[in-house]
Amino acid sequence: MQIDAPDASTPLSEQAFRSLRKDVLVGTFEAGSKLKLDELQSHYGFSSSPLREALSRLAQEGLVRADERRGFRVAPISAEDLGDITHMRLLLDVQALRSAIERGDDAWEAAIVAAFHRLEKIESRLGDGPVVLDDEWSALHRAFHGALIAACASERQRLWSASLFDQAERYRRFSARHRQAGRRKSNEHRKLMEASLRRDADTACALLGEHVLSTQRNVEAALRRAAGA
Repeated sequence: MQIDAPDASTPLSEQAFRSLRKDVLVGTFEAGSKLKLDELQSHYGFSSSPLREALSRLAQEGLVRADERRGFRVAPISAEDLGDITHMRLLLDVQALRSAIERGDDAWEAAIVAAFHRLEKIESRLGDGPVVLDDEWSALHRAFHGALIAACASERQRLWSASLFDQAERYRRFSARHRQAGRRKSNEHRKLMEASLRRDADTACALLGEHVLSTQRNVEAALRRAAGA
């Protein structure tokens, strides 16, 4: 997952937020685990103030749960939470793609092609055995989906879609860790790109909806396997 590297002008609270958010999303901190302030200070090197602000922001996103007496915990993973994320993605992402297809220009098309090419290149290097998603693949996957909706007229819709995509990342990582079969090479992204570029909004939106739902199905199967282990 791509996280912009902070520079000297980035406030400490923002640096703490980006670092902690990334580690929650990729599963460095397991779902339901307690986030102790003193341990976070030792791990990241930030003081308590920026870390508290970061935790509060993560709680607003739903990635962390706050309890005044018990502090903060990573939000649990559940089929219900995944269903809510999926529902919102279907509402926002599909319409964002339709808007982008209506408004996208040559630069939008070129960005999609470039993002797909980079994603395809890394996928061609992945083996057929079980693979845990790595940061490079996740960053390129995120970039491709972001490129698809980049021409959407609503900035808020783009931002909310990006946040939901990131929240789904915890579930994609969980599914990858509990996958029984190897990663199957898929042409879903290619079909999605091609439909978008030929401005076939109905087909592209149907493909994106199915793409989102397939993630839900894969994770639900992984949750059942983990529960039965």
